Amino acid sequence: MMHSPAFVRADAVQLDDFSRICTQQAHPEDYPHCNEVRNNVPIYHAQTLRDADRHVVMDELHRLFRHGPGVMVVRQGYTDLDVVDRHSQVFEAIFAEEAVEGLAADHFAKAGSNGRIWNSLQKAALHSPSSFVEYYANPLLGLIAEAWLGPYFQVTAQVNVVHPGGPAQQPHRDYHLGFQTVAEVERSPLPQQELSQYLTLQGAVAHSDMPLETGPTLLLPFSQQYALGYLAWRRPEFIDYFQEHAVQLPLGKGDLLFFNPALFHAAGSNRTPDRQRMANLLQISSAFGKPMEALDRERMMLALYPCLLQRLADQLLDPQGLAAVIACCADGYSFPTNLDTDPPLHGLAPQTGQQLMSQALNERWPYATFAERVARMHAKRQA
Repeated sequence: MMHSPAFVRADAVQLDDFSRICTQQAHPEDYPHCNEVRNNVPIYHAQTLRDADRHVVMDELHRLFRHGPGVMVVRQGYTDLDVVDRHSQVFEAIFAEEAVEGLAADHFAKAGSNGRIWNSLQKAALHSPSSFVEYYANPLLGLIAEAWLGPYFQVTAQVNVVHPGGPAQQPHRDYHLGFQTVAEVERSPLPQQELSQYLTLQGAVAHSDMPLETGPTLLLPFSQQYALGYLAWRRPEFIDYFQEHAVQLPLGKGDLLFFNPALFHAAGSNRTPDRQRMANLLQISSAFGKPMEALDRERMMLALYPCLLQRLADQLLDPQGLAAVIACCADGYSFPTNLDTDPPLHGLAPQTGQQLMSQALNERWPYATFAERVARMHAKRQA
């Protein structure tokens, strides 16, 4: 009986195989909830996703990311653009603070061509809890993330601003194995390489209008299906193929873009003389994988709790919005923990940060009680 090899060398990649995969076509009838398919990218209207049966639409989106073109756009993901603008102001304030501190660095671009805020999720939560709550109360972010990653996903985010004249990126795949050298990727058996794409989801919220001349992300639909792609994306013939066949879609402020991390993609060139392109990049991880950034989620929980309590008292937050904010700030998975000091009370898993925060808000605990319980949870989970 013949078996495919588990360990593959980079010279095994074949452009012809890649090309056959990337010449597939996406059809609107395969994605019943989308409004249209443009350049092989299904385009959804936010209200359609909000109104749809949750499990039916999640099944459609999972199929799109796995067996379909691997990328989707949501028009008017934020209908209230004031929410986006207020959060942009938070980012501008963080940029100003980090410029003074000398922290504004980005290894993805030449100095001066763009600006980046690493860990914008935590920094925004601590800088402006009220803006964070109204911005991340958007349940579409969780719907799309859960469709690919399942429950208890871990959100991280980074802001990227491309200045006028900023050049395009080299096409690439993303975290986990997309950030490793070819030699490191060769050490991973092929099933692990294929597994990498199931551990994260890439997303972006457009914080400015992005006509094509500003350089929205270049995308190669279906390229995530090429099993050897983590070994291939640096090779000149694959770069040339990408540059010839990649597509771009203009985005409006408040639109959402999500794609499988194994999709070949690259930020485009900002060819305008006077327009910046700003996006909040969402790098969302499965509960079973290691996220790219380290976050102090307990500090975020404490910073956001008073704002959430007040919004609930003022009836400004519905259950879906509350659940969305909690999912973005608190850890939803029970492990790893110290099972001597943090044993399961019900079932086989200890209480999570998300469960604790939900309980506190539902029961309207005062801040002091919540802070004490967060400290107790932290102590129990230490080795």
